Amino acid sequence: MKRLLFITLSTTCLAQAPKDYYNTVNGTGYTLKTQLHKVISKHKDLGYGGLWQTYKTSDVDAFYEKDQTVLDIYSENPKGKDPYTYKLGSDQCGIYGKEGDCYNREHIIPQSSFNSASPMVSDAHFIPPTDGKVNGMRSSYPHGEVENAKWTSENGGKLGSSKINGYDGLVFEPIDEFKGDIARMYFYFATCYEDKVAHFRYEMFNGSDDQVFTESFKKMLINWHQIDPVSASEIARNNAIYKRQGNRNPYIDHPEFVAQIWGGLAIKNQPEKIKVSNKKMTSPTLLTKEKPVKKEASILTKKTNSTFKPSSSSVYFSLYIEGSGHNKALAITNVTNKTIDLTEYKIRKQVNGKGNWNKGYLLKGNLKAKETLLIVYAKSKLNCKTQKQITTGNDALAFNGNDPIALFYKSELVDILGQENNSTTPFSENETLVRTKFPDKKNSLFNKNDWKILPIDSCQ
Repeated sequence: MKRLLFITLSTTCLAQAPKDYYNTVNGTGYTLKTQLHKVISKHKDLGYGGLWQTYKTSDVDAFYEKDQTVLDIYSENPKGKDPYTYKLGSDQCGIYGKEGDCYNREHIIPQSSFNSASPMVSDAHFIPPTDGKVNGMRSSYPHGEVENAKWTSENGGKLGSSKINGYDGLVFEPIDEFKGDIARMYFYFATCYEDKVAHFRYEMFNGSDDQVFTESFKKMLINWHQIDPVSASEIARNNAIYKRQGNRNPYIDHPEFVAQIWGGLAIKNQPEKIKVSNKKMTSPTLLTKEKPVKKEASILTKKTNSTFKPSSSSVYFSLYIEGSGHNKALAITNVTNKTIDLTEYKIRKQVNGKGNWNKGYLLKGNLKAKETLLIVYAKSKLNCKTQKQITTGNDALAFNGNDPIALFYKSELVDILGQENNSTTPFSENETLVRTKFPDKKNSLFNKNDWKILPIDSCQ
């Protein structure tokens, strides 16, 4: 965690926002948040590829080793030598198999939450450069505090079961040094996209455009913001992105805004004395000679060297719960003897057995040989005890007994629950189905004889 030191910093070195940048901001509570939204929301969209250029000034290590490599919150070791480093512009992903292979672009709020739409998909304020492997392991799991770690990165980041009340899926916990940085990215996102965020689907969003976060997640973010105050590296990053995009993260310029909007203790930057870590601020060195860039695979098609390339006979539905109220869940199982990369699999719904398949829920991460992943609807009250489980508010999980559900690999229908374009008869209402027979090829016809029927809300 950053040591809290008061040090005098040159205003030419740590330039803050222009004098009149926040001159229309004078409210409190969510009124203040809306005023900030109006200030920061009209920024330049430099495109997804533009992030690589932004990183050359926004994410340079001039604070720890000061070696002008990529400052990566998922691999930086603040207490010693980094386990690996990356050169800006030449070590981009690409294919990776282990930590230290390459760096890519980490959406702190996953792309799947907003269907990879612009301008969110290319907004550098919440998309830092990070190690490809750690990014892949974090996948689209929420950030949180881990109860029991199932995987730990080389700098101490953890993936594991959640401590957050009301959410028992997997979460990714960064090291203490960067928890505040990440919290302020979440607060930025909730403010910049206030006019859109109620329609985004993310496990830690509550569907509102004011508070945005679930109560437990909000409290955790406030705590992270308080225990890890704004650092010199964040201020430099904010300034660099402002020069490129034309907008700022107000919670870096004015940390006290967090308490004024969401609650918690007020933390305020002083004009000339700012709470920062014990890192001497120096101006980042600009790289003027660019090495050839490795061709990057799409974030939705990247494969690790150790992961089996899936096919249409690799993953199938294995559990279907159409329970009381919002109690809805699905499970998929990897029937092969290899680890499967799920990033090209999608669960889609056909509403009332007619019309087009919806956009669906895009899966991420890996599924080990013979492993099962349970996917639970966010509003569900089911208490399912499983080793690998995620929760989502995506509409594909808000199904009824007459909504066919399909698993797609790329554009190919792999497996189906119910009958496509059959709007007359529910195929499964108020019951749980457990698969007893798996097909050996893609399955476009639902046969209920291949499933065992259990009572409503059964999920053990």
